[in-house]
Amino acid sequence: MSDHSAGVAAAAVTLRPASPADIAVLLDLVHALADYEKAPHEVEMTAPMLHEALFGAQPLARAVLAEADGAVAGFALFFTSFSTWTGRAGLYLEDLFVLPAARGRGIGRALLRHLAREAVRLGCARLEWSVLDWNRPAIDFYQSLGAVPIDQWTRYRLKGEALAALAA
Repeated sequence: MSDHSAGVAAAAVTLRPASPADIAVLLDLVHALADYEKAPHEVEMTAPMLHEALFGAQPLARAVLAEADGAVAGFALFFTSFSTWTGRAGLYLEDLFVLPAARGRGIGRALLRHLAREAVRLGCARLEWSVLDWNRPAIDFYQSLGAVPIDQWTRYRLKGEALAALAA
């Protein structure tokens, strides 16, 4: 798709920061993402938890919604990270999801462009995210934007009993 046609396709797309009134729709999008990633049983978040994370006394993350033709079509949820090597903040994109019916309209690109602009505005050294290794459409899309995989790093996670055992 040429830049011109992408601009035309995205013309009816608007982005806006999520508000407390958007909690239910954001939670629905999180569940749709979990379904897409074949992990619907892993979502533990509730509406009150999401509200606290985004709008509580000490917000942990921010979200932006994409609307196409007056309806929510996708979202990005992100937070600030920090690099000891650069001495600067970064933005970490936790989730980006566009509803299947809205794909191919430049919405994902618009969301990532918004985050890139936010990262530049904040003086961030980088914008990072993870992608499932089987999600070839997403990988191809990210690489088309100039993103590169960080192959030499392996991500680790402690959760549940392992986290509790280490903390004990």
